[in-house]
Amino acid sequence: MARIPVVIDTDTAQDDCVTILLGLMDERADLRAITMVAGNVSFDQQVANAHTTLNVAGRLGSVPVHEGCRRPLRREWESAENVHGDGSGGLSMDLDGVHLDPEDGVDALLRITAEDPGEVSIVAIGPLTNIASAVLRDPGFAARVRSLYVMGGSNNGRGNITASAEYNFYVDPEAAQIVMDAGFDDLVIVPWAPLTLRDATFDRATYNGLCSLGTPLSDFFRRMCDATIDFDESVGVDGSTHPDSLTLAILLHPELVLASAPYRVDVETASTLTRGHSVMAWSTFDLTPNATVVEAVDKAAFLGLLRGLLATPTRPDRPVSGL
Repeated sequence: MARIPVVIDTDTAQDDCVTILLGLMDERADLRAITMVAGNVSFDQQVANAHTTLNVAGRLGSVPVHEGCRRPLRREWESAENVHGDGSGGLSMDLDGVHLDPEDGVDALLRITAEDPGEVSIVAIGPLTNIASAVLRDPGFAARVRSLYVMGGSNNGRGNITASAEYNFYVDPEAAQIVMDAGFDDLVIVPWAPLTLRDATFDRATYNGLCSLGTPLSDFFRRMCDATIDFDESVGVDGSTHPDSLTLAILLHPELVLASAPYRVDVETASTLTRGHSVMAWSTFDLTPNATVVEAVDKAAFLGLLRGLLATPTRPDRPVSGL
């Protein structure tokens, strides 16, 4: 089976960590790099969370981690720390000798796609600042990307940071619109609503089962996700949400997709009231599509994939305080 070369562009907290684990351990994935973008929690905390994730998988230092954009293109950064806490569940490890790759994250995206044009996919699970910056820096970038899988927006549904906006698009709406206009040959969007809320949210009993598999990864999963499931339940979301890992899972396992369709997707940048709202126009409007939007996935199969991942034994490279 040919492995799929992939870069994960992330704001590492909660399900971002699960995504990295999937990229490291799924037999279909060839994880080339991790690029960091300003998003969920403070930038340095995100970097530490990424290294901790690599460590728990026994892969510390095996994949380069690059520092990308520390703030949105035109806006002040807004965190989701009220949702995720520090994104690590309070875990910590000795980071002595653990360093970011010196190459800038945007430069890394440009280089990797130039070295293997048309071969490398990108899974973008945070704000799209790095991806938009690569487009602005090199107009040929989009044509070199095999596929771009984006966790972002809602398909004419509810938001999760405002009534109308999903967090990743809200934090940097200008970047999101640049990406929508860039002409990626294969742009796939995994939206928050209704898809994630229906097909990638696991109730407390199911979540507890994933946390009780007796492996370092299962224990790590619980620490990463406890704060987020508590928050989600407090605002009426019935369970632990996993849109980021679903996004990579769909790239690696396209058989998970039960329904998808071409849409013209645009992101609101001018309005204060609906900043970051994703307008997803379906075929009746006779607009040229720019993305494929995933509409339904096999929830049971996705859950099985996560369970298999978290049940895999690993030996962390370094002790993790709190694990």
